[in-house]
Amino acid sequence: MTDAHEDRAAGEPPGPDVPTAEAEPGAARRGPAWLVLGVVAAALLVCCCSTVVGLALAWSAGLFGAG
Repeated sequence: MTDAHEDRAAGEPPGPDVPTAEAEPGAARRGPAWLVLGVVAAALLVCCCSTVVGLALAWSAGLFGAG
Protein backbone atom coordinates (compact mmCIF):
# COMPACT_ATOMS: atom_id res chain seq x y z
CA MET A 1 0.00 0.00 0.00
CA THR A 2 1.34 3.44 -0.89
CA ASP A 3 0.89 6.65 1.00
CA ALA A 4 -1.02 9.50 -0.69
CA HIS A 5 1.82 11.87 0.13
CA GLU A 6 4.33 9.64 -1.68
CA ASP A 7 2.18 9.58 -4.82
CA ARG A 8 1.81 13.36 -4.84
CA ALA A 9 5.52 13.95 -4.21
CA ALA A 10 6.53 11.61 -7.01
CA GLY A 11 4.57 13.65 -9.57
CA GLU A 12 5.90 17.05 -8.52
CA PRO A 13 8.99 18.62 -10.06
CA PRO A 14 12.01 18.96 -7.78
CA GLY A 15 12.17 22.10 -5.66
CA PRO A 16 14.89 24.78 -5.79
CA ASP A 17 16.97 23.02 -3.14
CA VAL A 18 17.32 19.87 -5.24
CA PRO A 19 20.45 19.99 -7.45
CA THR A 20 19.91 19.48 -11.15
CA ALA A 21 22.23 18.02 -13.76
CA GLU A 22 23.01 21.47 -15.23
CA ALA A 23 24.04 23.09 -11.94
CA GLU A 24 27.71 23.32 -11.01
CA PRO A 25 28.63 21.86 -7.64
CA GLY A 26 28.75 24.62 -5.05
CA ALA A 27 27.36 27.25 -7.41
CA ALA A 28 24.43 28.06 -5.13
CA ARG A 29 26.69 28.95 -2.20
CA ARG A 30 29.09 31.14 -4.20
CA GLY A 31 28.22 34.82 -4.56
CA PRO A 32 28.62 36.89 -7.70
CA ALA A 33 32.20 37.66 -8.68
CA TRP A 34 31.80 41.41 -8.13
CA LEU A 35 30.61 40.81 -4.58
CA VAL A 36 33.60 38.59 -3.79
CA LEU A 37 35.98 41.16 -5.29
CA GLY A 38 34.30 43.93 -3.33
CA VAL A 39 34.76 42.07 -0.05
CA VAL A 40 38.43 41.40 -0.83
CA ALA A 41 39.01 45.03 -1.81
CA ALA A 42 37.33 46.24 1.39
CA ALA A 43 39.48 43.92 3.51
CA LEU A 44 42.66 45.17 1.82
CA LEU A 45 41.58 48.77 2.30
CA VAL A 46 40.96 48.22 6.02
CA CYS A 47 44.31 46.47 6.46
CA CYS A 48 46.27 49.14 4.57
CA CYS A 49 44.56 52.03 6.35
CA SER A 50 45.17 50.50 9.76
CA THR A 51 48.84 50.02 8.87
CA VAL A 52 49.17 53.65 7.82
CA VAL A 53 47.46 54.83 11.01
CA GLY A 54 49.72 52.61 13.13
CA LEU A 55 52.87 53.86 11.42
CA ALA A 56 51.73 57.48 11.79
CA LEU A 57 51.10 56.99 15.50
CA ALA A 58 54.47 55.31 15.99
CA TRP A 59 56.24 58.10 14.08
CA SER A 60 54.44 60.81 16.06
CA ALA A 61 55.40 59.07 19.31
CA GLY A 62 59.04 59.20 18.24
CA LEU A 63 59.52 55.46 17.91
CA PHE A 64 61.38 55.83 14.60
CA GLY A 65 63.83 58.42 15.85
CA ALA A 66 67.53 57.63 15.94
CA GLY A 67 68.66 57.07 19.33
